[in-house]
Amino acid sequence: MTAAAFGALIPGAPLLLGLAGLLIRPGDDDEHHTPRRLAAGLGIFGAAVALAVTVELLLGATMPLAANTHWIGIGDIDVTLGFSADLAALYIALAVGVVALFVQIYSVAYLHDDPRYAPYAAQVSLFTGAMLLVVTSGDLIGMLVGWEVMGACSYLLIGHDRRLPEAPAAAVKAFVVTRVGDVGFLLGIALLAVDAGTTRISVILTHDYGHGTLTAALLLVLAGVAGKSAQFPLHTWLPDAMAGPTPISALIHAATMVAAGVYVVFRLYPLYAQSPAALAVLGVAASITILLGALSATAQDDLKRVLAWSTVSQIGYMTGALAVGSPAAALFHLLTHAAFKALLFLAAGAVIHAVGTNYLSRMGGLREHMPITFWSFVVGLGALAGLPPLAGFWSKENVLAAAAHATDGSGPAPVWVAWLVWVAALFAVAITAWYATRLLLCAFFGISRAHGPDGPDWEVGFDDAQYTPPHAPHDPPGLMRWPILLLAIPAALLGLAAYAPGFRQALELADPHLGVAVVLPLVLLALGAGSAWWRWRAAPGTDPALVLGPARPFLAAGFRLDDVQNRLVVRPVKQLARLARKTDERVVDAAVEGTGTGTSWLGELVAEMHRIALPWAALIVFAGALLLTVWFGVAS
Repeated sequence: MTAAAFGALIPGAPLLLGLAGLLIRPGDDDEHHTPRRLAAGLGIFGAAVALAVTVELLLGATMPLAANTHWIGIGDIDVTLGFSADLAALYIALAVGVVALFVQIYSVAYLHDDPRYAPYAAQVSLFTGAMLLVVTSGDLIGMLVGWEVMGACSYLLIGHDRRLPEAPAAAVKAFVVTRVGDVGFLLGIALLAVDAGTTRISVILTHDYGHGTLTAALLLVLAGVAGKSAQFPLHTWLPDAMAGPTPISALIHAATMVAAGVYVVFRLYPLYAQSPAALAVLGVAASITILLGALSATAQDDLKRVLAWSTVSQIGYMTGALAVGSPAAALFHLLTHAAFKALLFLAAGAVIHAVGTNYLSRMGGLREHMPITFWSFVVGLGALAGLPPLAGFWSKENVLAAAAHATDGSGPAPVWVAWLVWVAALFAVAITAWYATRLLLCAFFGISRAHGPDGPDWEVGFDDAQYTPPHAPHDPPGLMRWPILLLAIPAALLGLAAYAPGFRQALELADPHLGVAVVLPLVLLALGAGSAWWRWRAAPGTDPALVLGPARPFLAAGFRLDDVQNRLVVRPVKQLARLARKTDERVVDAAVEGTGTGTSWLGELVAEMHRIALPWAALIVFAGALLLTVWFGVAS
C-alpha cells in the first residue's frame, strides 16, 4: 500500500465508523449497556485510527503525498478523486485527531445518562471525518463534500439536547447562516473549476486565470469562509451554538467547522496572493471581527458565550494574518488555538458539570474546590491572552509581527489593510487580557454565588453563608479529567515549536524574535489584565463587567447585529415567503381548483339539460340553429 493510499484512512476511518455507528439504535441499552459501549468504541477507535495514521505519516513518509485518479467528466471538466497532504496538512490533521479523540473520551462521562448517546458519538465521528476530508482532499469536489457534511453534522449536534428549548433554534440558525455563505462557496469553486477545466487543486493553483474571474471566484469563496469560520457579517450563529453539548463546542471551536474556512484560504493562498482586492476584503472583515468578538466577550455572563466570542476574535487573527500575506502565521495560530480552546471548553464543561450553571454570576470560589480545573483555566486563558511563554503568545506574536512588517508595503495586500489589521489586533490584545482575567476572577475567586440572584448585575453584599449547596463542587472524574490535563500540555508548550527548525520550515514561519516588536503587545496585555484585577480588588467580589455601564447590554448582544440581520434579512424574507404562499394559495391553487370547479359545474349543467322535457329541448335546438344561422349570415 502506498503512503497516499494509507493516508486515505485519515478521513476514511472516522467516516466509515461514523456511518456504522448510525446503525446503532439509541435507547436500547441492556443491563450491560452494550449499544452505548459499542457506540463509544466505534467513535474512539475512528478518531484513534485517524490520529495514528497521521502520526505514522509525519514520522516516516516523504512529503508531499498525492494520489489522484479520474472519476467522471462533466462537460469539459475533469472531476477527480484524490488524496493530497503536505506537512502543514498533516499538522492540522494531527490537531483534529487529538481534539476529536479527547472529545470522544470526555463525552463518555459527560453524557453518561444521555439516551441518545449512540447517534451523538456517530455524528461526532462523521464531523471529524468531514473536517479531515477538507484537509486532505486533493480535489475541490472532495473538499466540498467534507464542507457540506460538516454543515449537516453541526446542525444535528448543536440541536442534540432536545430538552433545551433554545437548541433547535440554534441548530437551524447555524445551518441557515452557514448555508447562505455556502451558496457563494459553491459558485466560487465552480468558477475556478470551469475556467481551469478540472477540479484537481494542484492544477487549479497553477492555472492562469483572468483577473476578473479570479477575483470574483475568490470573493465568492470568502462568503463560504465567513459562514463556516464565523467571520463578520456571518458570525451570528456561533454564540447561539453554545446550546449544544460542551464537548461539541470544543470540537467546533478548536478543530472543525470554524477552522475549516481558515484552512481553505490557506490551501488556496497562491490564488489569493494574486488578488489584492480579495485580500483587502478579507483584511477588513478580519479587523472588524477581531474587535467585534473581543468587545462582545467582555459583557457576557454565560461562561461558554465568553469563550464563543473569543473564538470569533481569534479566528479574526488568523484571517488577518492571511490578509497581510502570512499564511504560516495563520496556520500556527490555528494550531495553538486548537490546543488552548479545546482545553478551555472541556474545562468549562467540568465547571458547568460541577456547579450546574453556565452563568459567571452564580459561580465564584471554585479555586479551592476544583484545583485541577482552575490551573487548566489558568493555562488556557493565559494562552488565549498571549501570556509568555504559553502557546498563544508565540503564535499571536507571529500574527502581530507579520501585520507590522506588512505596513511597509511588502505584503500582497494594500498597505492600509496591513495597518487596519495591526491596529485592530493590538487593541484586541488588551481587551482579550481583560475578559480572560475577568472570567478567571468571577469563576474561581471570591465567595460562592451559587445561590445568588439571577442575572449579570448581581453585586457584592449578598450573604450566602445561610445557604448550603446541595453538593460541594469538585474536579471532574477521570474520563473528563485526563483529556483536560493532556490538552494543557500543548496549550502551554506548543508555541515553543516556533524554535524547532523542522516545524518552522514546514510552515515557513519567520524566525522567532523577542525584540521591540513584542514590547507593545506585552504592555497592552498587562494593562488589560491589570485593569480587570484592579477593578476586582477595588470592590471585592464585584463583576468587573459592571464598569461597562449602559453599554453592557449592547455589547452582550454582539452590537445587536442579530437585530440588524433580523430587520434587513429575516423579516423581508419571511414577508416574501408569506406573499409567495398567498400567491400560491389564492392565484395558482385557485386557478387549478377553479378549473376543476368550473368543469364540474358545466358537467352538472349539461346533465341537467339532458333531463328537460322534449318540447323545451326542441325549442332550445331550434333557437340555437336560428342563432347560428344569423351569426354566419352576419359574418359572411
